[in-house]
Amino acid sequence: MTISIGNDHAGTEYKQAILEHLEAKGYTVNNYGTNSTDSVDYPDFVHPVAKDVASKKVDLGIIICGSGNGANMTANKHQGVRSALCWTKEIVTLARQHNNANILSIPARFTAKQQAIEMVDTFLNTEFEGGRHQNRVDKIPVSY
Repeated sequence: MTISIGNDHAGTEYKQAILEHLEAKGYTVNNYGTNSTDSVDYPDFVHPVAKDVASKKVDLGIIICGSGNGANMTANKHQGVRSALCWTKEIVTLARQHNNANILSIPARFTAKQQAIEMVDTFLNTEFEGGRHQNRVDKIPVSY
């Protein structure tokens, strides 16, 4: 499985821990995040992740910023992306099972590092249920 990951300055420490965790498990990871805690603009690091997911270059994406909101809003501007802002494993499970989320947005300032790693594992190991949920997911894209 190939995963793209991106972060702003608030998510650098979390991204590094998640990156090490994923690589130790044998995942291929595209790292678009900053590796610094110097202030940066999250869209610069989220758009590449969302592009990879939308184009199916990767299987899933992970994005991290302070609240998770800005990164999540940015990712969801891309057609084919269903980014979910999550702060518990239970929300991650439902986002995958019911919404077929393909990007996990993590709020670094509102989760513990170990909790974030557990959320990533849940995200990668939970399957979309399909069925009645597929009809709802099919209604998400908007065309004008």
